[in-house]
Amino acid sequence: MVGQPHIPRTEFNFTDVTKHDDSLLDSSPSGIGMVLGLALYGGDSSGLCHEERLSRGDLSSECLIFTCRGEEMGTYDNKADKGSKSKNGFEHGVAPRSARSHSDSRTRTAIKLVLSVRPHQVTLLVLSSDARALVLGLFSFLYSTCLRMLTSSFLALVLAAPAFAAIGPVTDLTLVNAQVAPDGFNRSAVTAGGTIPGPIIKANVGDTFQLNVIDSLTDATMLLSSSIHWHGFFQLNSSWADGPAFVTQCPIAQNDSFLYEFSTANQAGTYWYHSHLSTQYCDGLRGVMVGGSNISAAFSANLTPGFHSVYDPNDPHASLYDVDDDTTVITLADWYHAPAHTLALPPTLDSTLINGLGRFAGGPTSQLAVISVTQNTRYRFRLASLSCDPNFIFSIDNHTMTIIEVDGVNTQPLSVDSIQIYAGQRYSFVLTANQPVDNYWIRTVANSGTTGFDNGINSAILRYSGAATVDPVTPLVSSTTPLVETDLHPLIATPVPGASVVGGADANFNLVIGFNGANFTVNGAQFVPPTAPVLLQILSGAHTAADLLPVGSVFTLPPNSVIEVSIPGGTVGAPHPFHLHGHNFWVVRSAGNSTYNYIDPVLRDTVTTGSSTRQVFSHTDNAGPWFLHCHIDFHLEVGLAIVFAEDTDTIANSVQPDAWGTLCPTYDALSSNQLGGQ
Repeated sequence: MVGQPHIPRTEFNFTDVTKHDDSLLDSSPSGIGMVLGLALYGGDSSGLCHEERLSRGDLSSECLIFTCRGEEMGTYDNKADKGSKSKNGFEHGVAPRSARSHSDSRTRTAIKLVLSVRPHQVTLLVLSSDARALVLGLFSFLYSTCLRMLTSSFLALVLAAPAFAAIGPVTDLTLVNAQVAPDGFNRSAVTAGGTIPGPIIKANVGDTFQLNVIDSLTDATMLLSSSIHWHGFFQLNSSWADGPAFVTQCPIAQNDSFLYEFSTANQAGTYWYHSHLSTQYCDGLRGVMVGGSNISAAFSANLTPGFHSVYDPNDPHASLYDVDDDTTVITLADWYHAPAHTLALPPTLDSTLINGLGRFAGGPTSQLAVISVTQNTRYRFRLASLSCDPNFIFSIDNHTMTIIEVDGVNTQPLSVDSIQIYAGQRYSFVLTANQPVDNYWIRTVANSGTTGFDNGINSAILRYSGAATVDPVTPLVSSTTPLVETDLHPLIATPVPGASVVGGADANFNLVIGFNGANFTVNGAQFVPPTAPVLLQILSGAHTAADLLPVGSVFTLPPNSVIEVSIPGGTVGAPHPFHLHGHNFWVVRSAGNSTYNYIDPVLRDTVTTGSSTRQVFSHTDNAGPWFLHCHIDFHLEVGLAIVFAEDTDTIANSVQPDAWGTLCPTYDALSSNQLGGQ
């Protein structure tokens, strides 16, 4: 483990036994620290919670309440007069935690911790960082759902990594290198908190994120610095927190940290975060964000029937689904067996990962992601492409999907049986579990790499409650109602501002994409990251495109204006998914379509080019230097990007935190060895 990062209070829920006590987190300078170990056994647990056994490790008080597959396993209290208990003081299967003192009158705080039983993550036991002993817990009252995955006699000594649970909106996000084998091939990765994908980050509508990114990277074969982008959040009045390296900030150096603080600005929906330094996120540093959560993830997984986590309380689609929680997030990603910066271009993915798991052609039969549903229940699934390169065609055998959200924008319900999703895009869809109890293939076909589904590649499993724990046998059926982007419309029609004609905006940009065999250009200029971030240049007095670097790649925009951008199709390396920071697009002409829609076109932040020119509109109501770039990270790395410097006068008068100003001096002082990735 690299260091002992602070785990935020939002990671835990506290259950009062005698009174609420936060000192467990406050008393330790490191908060909750490393995973020490865990023993899982069947059989008797006699005396496990006796006082003398509890105090042996001199740890913090009470028992850990573990959660397995969304079922709360109970609480423990060792007071003799506290109701009836099962044998030895347990209430259905609670792990003991050492006591802080020998006094029966002590304050006891029970901590709820998710017991991860995902494939390749047996379980994690998080202990107080002042622990002086390795704790072995005996679990004899595990629920049957856990017993299906854990043998009655199984010993696991696990290295430090957080439980796969949601965090936020106020939290530490510690970047560490970790050995991972998501498809059965072991390699070092760049991770948020030790897992791929990283933890889900949640917030309520209107909340302010305070995300403290701590760089504890150590593997010098990959980059040791980083910078995090919060994809889809507009960063109104906080462009300094947007994250793209050398556009809005210098990278965070190894052993340094930086606090990103920004409002959700009433955005609800599905978003994601990833490194925005070179091709670093292709090595694992990526995860999902959900705006609008009102209940912490560790709790939401354990609510009683009929009570589920509440997302946006004003969600107009709430009547369409019954379940919307951490278990209904689906991530798609490409995975490579070598560090991204060493790959020959164009790279070929080794495997497709669904929720961080997959198989590669010719590889072992490693675990696949399993998504569990209950018959006759309606689920809101949040599908996010964390891809570095390929686009995917996503489908679930024998089921239709009703799309209700695109890139954080509510849409009119649209039923489809397959979704083509590009890097950076997100969709929410409602699935009704209306098929016979069985297992069904979830299929994800990439436009590169090994095709097909032999041995479960490019696949995951939709498993109905009560179905056997076996691979599906459902046959592949051709799609008959694939998603067509022009069929998507906002739930509330939002006409395009400005004149409803091509070229009728206040400012019109016709992008010309070139490729010389090694690098991309936009209007003749390759984007090469400047040594001073564009935001810093503006704050230092550069206000015109002629003054801003990189030369030819920065375009200034006036405030309160309508902007039209035409992106050509049919170019080398297409289709290119273009992402605009700080804004959504009105997609008035979709890829491969000849018609224009100025009345109710889909609004989104990531659009793809096709065989013909695509027109998109935006409105300059958010001052900042905003990146427009291809979200195929390998294309961005070789220049396929520009910067829109919007309302530079307002930017020049904006205020950044003091810590922002120290990022560049710290980064610029690094040696090549300290940069890594050489």
